Amino acid sequence: MEEPPKLVVSQDKKIRRTYHDGQWYFSVIDVVEALTDSTIPRRYWSDLKVKLAQDGFEPYDKIVQLKLPADDGKPRETDCANTKNVFRIIQSIPSPKAEPFKQWLAQVGYERVEEIQDPELAQQRKEPPAQSRMGTDCTYPSHQYLGPLGQDRSQKI
Repeated sequence: MEEPPKLVVSQDKKIRRTYHDGQWYFSVIDVVEALTDSTIPRRYWSDLKVKLAQDGFEPYDKIVQLKLPADDGKPRETDCANTKNVFRIIQSIPSPKAEPFKQWLAQVGYERVEEIQDPELAQQRKEPPAQSRMGTDCTYPSHQYLGPLGQDRSQKI
């Protein structure tokens, strides 16, 4: 069953999302606007699509047009990408605002490679240390990450 479109917040910027074909899809324009200082995020996305295609990422195969509520409240077709492809797009955005996402992706990738080399690490990571379960371990950086509207995603890990 499709869920109604929802908003998420990243650094006080609204990012529209919708549940489609069993996964979340995010408005690419909204992500670009949140992570760049572009005054024309549609133009930035248009230019980025060309660059991505040149780099081997085929945006026309990975981006879908889904109806999301526009500023006037009417549903409009919008370029949307699933979580995996949004992360790939974020990696292509040269912006200090995108850097925390890139660092997080690099850390997760590094940990995954470690787990492939030593499967016992995966087991250890499944069971967090007692202090982590108690909420006294490390936190994400202080700004919000694509969390539900009004919910602070700066959480314990």
